[in-house]
Amino acid sequence: MTVRRLADNQDIDFTFDDKDLIFLNSLLENYPNDKKQSAVVPSLFYAQKKAGGWLPEKAIIAVSDFLDMPKIRVLEIATFYSMFNLQPSGDYFVQVCGTTPCWLRGADKVKKACKDYIGQEREVSKDGLCWIEVECLGACVNAPMIQINDVYGGGPFVPGPTGYRTRFPCG
Repeated sequence: MTVRRLADNQDIDFTFDDKDLIFLNSLLENYPNDKKQSAVVPSLFYAQKKAGGWLPEKAIIAVSDFLDMPKIRVLEIATFYSMFNLQPSGDYFVQVCGTTPCWLRGADKVKKACKDYIGQEREVSKDGLCWIEVECLGACVNAPMIQINDVYGGGPFVPGPTGYRTRFPCG
């Protein structure tokens, strides 16, 4: 089991402005009036994008305030789902699937390429890249799978992130 904690360095300002509140209120329209807390996952996802790809504590508090939820409940949700990053993830966040289907089709080579090109897992490189191994990206048929920010790719041709530099936004 992975222990997920908020980043030590929380030196970031975060608030929802009027434009953000308009969007977040539009999310609430998808839920019954008395169930607005059901919008916690999409609200956290929105806050993560606004904060540059990760959830600082101030973003968690902002979501908690917006949804009238205790901070600890929002934190529990943010720490439970691996789609939420609790520390800075750089401009280009690379996720490499490490499950058996991907491993059988070369994920170990992709992970080695990430380590050689980007550096240690969860550390942001000087050129804004960060990578982690994840449990599953949900496309085993295309193994090995890799995701850079919101773009998925895969297949036996995948040599690692350096091969993606011409196909993905980090190139």
